[in-house]
Amino acid sequence: MSITAIAMFVGIVGLTLAITWWASRKNNTASDFYTAGGGLKGWQNGLAISGDYLSAASFLGIAGSIALAGFDGFFFSLGYLVAYLVVLYIVAEPLRNLGKFTLADMISARFDAKKVRGTAALSSIVIVLFYMIAQLVGAGALIQLLLGIDYWVAVLLVGFMMTVYVLFGGMTATSWVQIIKACLLMLGTVIISFLVLAKFDFNILTMFSHMSTATEAGEAYLNPGLKYTNGIDTISMLIALVLGTAGLPHILMRFFTVKDAQTARSSVIWATWIVGLFYVLTIFLGFGAAAFVGKDAIVAANAAGNMAAPLLAQALGGDILFSFVCAVAFATILAVVAGLVLSGASALSHDIYGQIIKKGKVTEREQVIAARTGSIIISVISIVLALGAQTLNVAFLVSLAFCIAASANLPVIIYTIYWKRFNTTGAVTGMLTGLISALILVALSPNVWNPVEGAAIFVGEALFPLGNPAIISVPLGFLGGWIGTLLSKEADEAKYREVEVKAQTGISVQDVSH
Repeated sequence: MSITAIAMFVGIVGLTLAITWWASRKNNTASDFYTAGGGLKGWQNGLAISGDYLSAASFLGIAGSIALAGFDGFFFSLGYLVAYLVVLYIVAEPLRNLGKFTLADMISARFDAKKVRGTAALSSIVIVLFYMIAQLVGAGALIQLLLGIDYWVAVLLVGFMMTVYVLFGGMTATSWVQIIKACLLMLGTVIISFLVLAKFDFNILTMFSHMSTATEAGEAYLNPGLKYTNGIDTISMLIALVLGTAGLPHILMRFFTVKDAQTARSSVIWATWIVGLFYVLTIFLGFGAAAFVGKDAIVAANAAGNMAAPLLAQALGGDILFSFVCAVAFATILAVVAGLVLSGASALSHDIYGQIIKKGKVTEREQVIAARTGSIIISVISIVLALGAQTLNVAFLVSLAFCIAASANLPVIIYTIYWKRFNTTGAVTGMLTGLISALILVALSPNVWNPVEGAAIFVGEALFPLGNPAIISVPLGFLGGWIGTLLSKEADEAKYREVEVKAQTGISVQDVSH
């Protein structure tokens, strides 16, 4: 444990706590707590969205995946980046126009039923927990490496801090931590990429030529099929990544932090450029780790490869760069988990408590108290689950969260906005079909069951062959919504026309004078 590492770590923590203290004085209403009062500008929210998106899975998981699996590891980068096109062209503007705090608000703009809101809240909470486990696993491995403390202590430390951020700072603190963290993360990534390129005389062709012989896989390292030998499995994973972003609660919640749909669209454009640049640079992180750290050292630090980027920073820049990268990665995790806690807490407090239990008859003070209570509940559950998931690759865990989001949330979002016949029964059956099918197929997959001890959670033969079930569960989500709609005679075309106008223009029919 070096003095430099401790200083960087304390500096990052001190900065985030100062932001939280500043933001705590601005949390006077539920809107302040959930959405920062809708006061973020497009570029600010774009940086915050990219900060939300560039999580432990991106910085730690993808770098490790590319280092160990070559081209196959880059599939994550491709999927995550293309996903923003779906968000930009299909979801961002209608969601901002129809919603208030959560995804359930948006769906309830058309179907004002408790069962719809409750199902949407349940889906959001499950997705948040999967994503949270990934971040906490990455945090545990990182702090264990940086400070030399036990994994479980590191998880508890991060869990405590993320709870403090949300309890006192709300969305304002979370947003500004995300903005600063995104800038620091891009700085660290650019520095490492520059150092890697310098090793190859700034010639990308030389780098690729070297990587064809730098690993035991040889030229296969640069071609698909080294890790994902099943083409259907690869396609399934990419479906989850490309479609899942548009259903992630903590990303969707970001569109409510700006004043209007035009600013929301601007946010996505900003985020797309930032995220795009980062994912291109993950090639240099992964290749550099494989070439200058080596598979054995990467696996020795963490079996799933999650420490590839920090180890590369140490190999190229010494303890100072290593400490900076670890501190930034820690800030990355803190910021993302704070956003996740907030989105999970909003589903508990706003949707379940405020709208279902209290039927909307809740004061501002009660809403904020409920949100803070929900934050503690989400944090505790996530910490407990993360303590048992140490050996799982964080990129894999996040891909499962994306699968559930694509299967349960995206079909209902699209149907709500674009299908006139869609109804309450279809909304509930669509979400439940996508959610349940994804969870069952994941539970039966090779990532949970493997004959080799330690390779998965349980020892045994997997009943479902695909690591990510999106290729089946996403169509099932759409099919469930379609069948549920047809089985019910309920239909309200007038309500659909009202929602259609508001989704595309932001103008409510009731507000237009005749």
